[in-house]
Amino acid sequence: MVPGIGHVGAAHGPPDPPMTTSAMKYLLARPKVPAPLDPNFCPVVLSKKLYLKHVAGSPFTLHWALPRSDGCARGSLPVLADTHADLSASIHLAGVCIQEMIWQRSASELLLFGPPKLSAAVAEAFSSDGKYAFEVKTMPKVCGTPDRPFPVRIVDRIEDLPAAKDTKQVCGKDATGCRLAFDLGKSDIKTVAVKDNEVLESMETEWDVTNPDPEYHWEKILGAMKQAASRLPKVDAIGGSATGTVSGNSEATWCDIFPNVPPDVYQEKVVNMFHRLAKEFGDVPLKVINDGEVTALAGMMMVTKGNLCGISMGSSEGGGYCDEEGRLLGWINELCYIQLDMNPEAPGDPWTPHRGISHMYLGQRAATRLAELGGVELPDDLKPAAPGMNTMKHEGHAKCLKLIQAAMKDPAKETQVRQIYETIGVYLGYALAQYSEHYKIDNALVLGRVSTGTGGQIMLDKAKEVLMAEFPHLGHIQFHQPDEHFKRVGQCIAAAALPEL
Repeated sequence: MVPGIGHVGAAHGPPDPPMTTSAMKYLLARPKVPAPLDPNFCPVVLSKKLYLKHVAGSPFTLHWALPRSDGCARGSLPVLADTHADLSASIHLAGVCIQEMIWQRSASELLLFGPPKLSAAVAEAFSSDGKYAFEVKTMPKVCGTPDRPFPVRIVDRIEDLPAAKDTKQVCGKDATGCRLAFDLGKSDIKTVAVKDNEVLESMETEWDVTNPDPEYHWEKILGAMKQAASRLPKVDAIGGSATGTVSGNSEATWCDIFPNVPPDVYQEKVVNMFHRLAKEFGDVPLKVINDGEVTALAGMMMVTKGNLCGISMGSSEGGGYCDEEGRLLGWINELCYIQLDMNPEAPGDPWTPHRGISHMYLGQRAATRLAELGGVELPDDLKPAAPGMNTMKHEGHAKCLKLIQAAMKDPAKETQVRQIYETIGVYLGYALAQYSEHYKIDNALVLGRVSTGTGGQIMLDKAKEVLMAEFPHLGHIQFHQPDEHFKRVGQCIAAAALPEL
């Protein structure tokens, strides 16, 4: 809860229920590398590690499956007996692990196999009235089936769970011809005109993602695209990226850059918006993917290596991944919705009803909620408890970040202000370890406003310290930051190259 504000995610449901004493005993761990300005930060990856020590030797396991249209995720967790006094610890962590996998891969339903009492409790947590009602109500939209329910079933045999399956995606990597590209972010619309892998025009257009009128968004995007197209003799193809989930057919199934468009209007006016854009320019070939995926593909082009996780620390966290061959996994990689902090008093956010979600740890909001603690002088309207700093709007956070960056340049303040970046570096290190449970990561590309300047290097150094201290088997991960070419045009060219001619 934010003092004077209350539950900032109230629009999405009631707050998470209190953590039980048993869950605290099994899950709350102290990191070897503490976060300087967040002493009670409890990395979820360490909570899992501690829990597994407690339940070592248990003969009981919960198994789950998360089918989706083009694949299925499978997971399992050793659990305590149904009769155990501390069963709530297993129930708590099972929910966290399933929620994490849902936001990595998406899901159209949840199937469970395990001890009856525990399975029933987890099923209840993923009901329309349970702790994870937000996920249950959101996933049908993510999957492009908003009118279908999200079934949760307990099966009688482990053989009744579908097998794990992924459908990897191959995207174009050559921006030959005359192409338009766009990136729809939570602060602005970026558009570029590209001819034979050379950027001719690049511009940014500010917009208000909270506007509920889809025509406002359409006119903003189309206007920016037409201005970019004026630099080209013709348009051969359009590539693009957006926050949220985009279908394999380039439909805006659930893009959180349109959070206030009513659901019925969203289905009519937004889902097919990208295809309407292509028609405006002669019904040319089109490919649109999640913005984090473009970051990963552009990162691979820059470092010429795969198994790359791209993390963009902008208005929120953008995440993407490509494998050794530069293929996408077919996952949604909505890493910003994954829980990173098990602290029962972790901050909430305006996008979910939960606590400890990555939105507040690996983006502008991490920096701004730590600003005062880091000695940055802020006007009242930019302080963490200010009403305007606890909505989906990003303008205040962008202003606050500029004050942080200015304070870093003041020798009298630098020693204290750098602790903001050290704290975020701790978050990043433990987040990468958590992501590495599901992704093979050899390279991490870190970009975005929060990572710029001297603070960005401080952050990466601290993240590396975390990996070496707690996870030496991950010490091989190489950190990369955008070079000047990448900053200027790297992602633009990667987006423009997506459709194959």
